[in-house]
Amino acid sequence: MNLTEKKHIRVAILDLYEGQANQGMRCLREILAQWGESHHVTIVCDEFDVRLRLEVPDTSYDIYISSGGPGSPLESENTEWENKFFGWISSVEEWNNRVDGFPKKNIFFICHSFQLACRYYNIGTVCKRKSTAFGVFPIHMLPDGKQEPVFEGLPDPFYSVDSRDYQVIEPDHARLRAIGAKILAIEKNRPHVPYERAVMAVRFNEYFLGTQFHPEADATGMSMYLQRDDKKQTVIENHGEEKWASMVEQLQDPGKIMWTYQHVLPNFLNIAIEELIISS
Repeated sequence: MNLTEKKHIRVAILDLYEGQANQGMRCLREILAQWGESHHVTIVCDEFDVRLRLEVPDTSYDIYISSGGPGSPLESENTEWENKFFGWISSVEEWNNRVDGFPKKNIFFICHSFQLACRYYNIGTVCKRKSTAFGVFPIHMLPDGKQEPVFEGLPDPFYSVDSRDYQVIEPDHARLRAIGAKILAIEKNRPHVPYERAVMAVRFNEYFLGTQFHPEADATGMSMYLQRDDKKQTVIENHGEEKWASMVEQLQDPGKIMWTYQHVLPNFLNIAIEELIISS
């Protein structure tokens, strides 16, 4: 079977934005639509409101993407929605571990979802940052990142939108080895700052991968968003006019945000579809 014979790809997006206005869901919808159009397949996409409606998908979907979202990835511990979210991860793991579990299911975790996944797998310390990370930042690959198919075509470093108050630090390397996980990328090394570098991407296992940054962020949409009067004022109030101007300028660089947008999630989708074709 080839890709053109599989006319419908079912994708589940887990929405962790808790009903708050965001650009992430729009960007994910557009990436999926663009990918489907370029590969001549129909993407059937269902969205699940995890935090407000306690919705999670079953294991019937071909591909899963779990979004970023606001708030603390620590304060949700033992809440009903987080227990459902972790139960969903476990259910997909169980499917993938079954002898007859074909095709295997791929998951991509973004930002808040990534922090939760790091807690689920207990691979490091999830904690509050000293200050908010907001802007366009370089992402530095580790050796495993340079071998990661999802990062194929990216330079080192590559650039992406980063927006977070929390981070994953102090990775437990023994735990990582025990579960077969690999750290793919870290934030910029700043020797003059006495803080450990945060983990920016992890391959948790053969089928699950996550990033602290936002690979779905598109330059055009983000630029328009930042130049709205209300959003511009909010960014300036919270981060300063220099940060706002720097971010708008970097969004215009085709080698930065758009390059990441055009590679990371499309690469992930390509890999996930290969699994579907091989298993068919």
